[in-house]
This record gives sequence, structure tokens and C-alpha cells, in this order.
Amino acid sequence: MSGEYKRFTLFILVGTAVAGAMILALTREPLPVTKRLEGATQLSLLLDGPFGARFAGEMTAGKREYFAPDVTVRTDPNNPDFVAAVARQHAIGVTSGHKFLLAAWRGVPVTAFAASFLDTSVAIFTLESSGLRRPADLVGKRVGYRRATEGDVIFDAMIAQLGLPRSQITKVADRDTFDALRAHEVEAIIALVDDQPSPSVTNGDVRLNVIKPQDYGIHVPGLVYFASNDLIRDQPSLVTEVLQGLIRGWHFVYTDYAQSVPVLVGFDPERLDPDRVRFELQQQRDLILPTGGRIADYDESRWRTLRDILLFAKLGEEEVPLAQLVNYQLLRDVYRRPPDLATSRTGRGKN
Repeated sequence: MSGEYKRFTLFILVGTAVAGAMILALTREPLPVTKRLEGATQLSLLLDGPFGARFAGEMTAGKREYFAPDVTVRTDPNNPDFVAAVARQHAIGVTSGHKFLLAAWRGVPVTAFAASFLDTSVAIFTLESSGLRRPADLVGKRVGYRRATEGDVIFDAMIAQLGLPRSQITKVADRDTFDALRAHEVEAIIALVDDQPSPSVTNGDVRLNVIKPQDYGIHVPGLVYFASNDLIRDQPSLVTEVLQGLIRGWHFVYTDYAQSVPVLVGFDPERLDPDRVRFELQQQRDLILPTGGRIADYDESRWRTLRDILLFAKLGEEEVPLAQLVNYQLLRDVYRRPPDLATSRTGRGKN
């Protein structure tokens, strides 16, 4: 009897252990799913800067409900670790291709999947009265700039590509404002095309020459959309839906300023002036809607040029190849859809 009792007791213990293991396994199984669902129901689109014309497509898509209700558009200006912040939050972000690539080389787990500005918005400005109209005219002159910025490295790359003597151009740090240019503290400044003063502000008294790197063979991605690697891997359809909304948002912005400008100004009426917003939209239009191009599109050659420029400037090492950092498939998927699917989502919002 004692032997049978022991065998019976052992059977109960083993059965209890097996049942416990099964219950534990069942309770653990749904956890990864729960985590993904939480990420899916709370997705942030983070802007690397304040609300304004540079982010008009994102702002419009959010305001006109081209995104799903659970996608929120937020600003995160002046964050030196912006790319890493997007990765930590399993979010989608928009920043310069320059900042994205350097962060990715440092090991931040992110992937770019489209472009906001298809080309750089960096330009070199001079006073029209100076007669400085070409890069060669800058030899022997002072150029105001800001260190370690996109403009800094692109300017040097342009000068090198043209074979001009960089040592004969004096770069003056922190003199990259239009006030410094008007005060003749420098003969030229490196700035963004949408930062230039509008004629209504200067009353036409200050006329500018604009030297664009694109006119001299420098083509690199401007502002790019990117996401954490896990978001693109686990929820590509969600990223595709956001991209679809972004394309639709930019299309609305440039279809009719009379409708889009009030939408943008409504984000911050005290700071955003309608005339200024319209002027900035006009300055950046060709970067978003190039002749013969498509909204949000980019190509591999621009990324290779940017990589070479950053390596030339010795700002980083290519620890991860471009093929692992840039995704082209999501954009192709969006543009393969019928036009009605590429410009609408569940019928919400109207153009």
C-alpha cells in the first residue's frame, strides 16, 4: 500500500507541475502581442523642430485626420538626441538626413523610409550688391556658418567638388544670420532657403543672391522620415498608413494656400504669421514637389552622396551599410496602390 501511495503521490506532483507549466506558458504567450498592441494604439510622429512651414505636411495630415485617430503629431525641438528619442519611443520621426545617418552610424536602431524634403534646403546667401553669385566668387571672402551642421558639411563638400581653395575662404562661426550679412560682418552666410527674410519684411530694400548646392552637383536627402527598427519590422502596414497620410497632407498644402495656410497658422496663431508661412511654403516647394518627382520619394544616389560627404568631413564611420538603414519598399508599396487608396484613408478628411 505504501508503494502504491508513493506512486500516486508522485503522479499528483508531476501532474501538478505539468499543469503549472502549461498555465505559465499560456499566461506568457500573449505578452509580446500586448506590447505590440500598445505600440499600435499609441503612435507618435515627432518633428525635429517647432511647428511651421517645414512640417506643413505632417501638421496638415494630423489636423485633417489623414492619420488614424491614435497617431499624434508632436514637436521635440532642440533635442540633440532626437533620433535616439524616436527609437526609444518606438515612434516615427522627421529630421535631416545628415542627423539621421550620423545617429544610425552610432548604433541607434532606426530605418529611413521616405523623404519630406527630397533635397537639402541649405543655401549660401549674399547681398545682390556684392556681385557674389557663384561659389568661385567666395574665394577670399568671409562666410558665416554654424559648426557641425548640415550646412557646414555641405558647403565644404561643394567647395571640394568644384576644386576651389578651401583655405582661402574664411568661415566665421555663429555669423550665419541675415543681420550679420546686412551688417557686412561677413560677405556670405550658409542658411536654409526658408529662413531668408520675406520682401514684406525688408520692404524690398535688401536683395539677395542665392547659391544652391544642387546647382553644382550636390544632391542629398533633406528632411527624411524614419522609424524605430522594431516598428518597421513588426508593423509595416502601420508605417505605410502614416506615409500615405503624409503624402496626402503635403498634397493638400500645395493644392490651395487659401485653405492650407489657415490650418497651419491655427497650430500657433501668436507665433505663425500667415504671410510668412505662405512665403516659406513657396521657398521650399521645389524641395517637396520637384518637377517630374513624387512626394516623399528619394533615391539611392542621394544617400550615397550624403554618406561620402559625412565620411569626407570625418564626422563618423560607416558602421552600418546604407542597405540596412534605408528602406525603399514601403514607399513603393504606397505608390503601387490605386490613386484613390494613395490619397484617402477610410474616407476621412476632404481636399
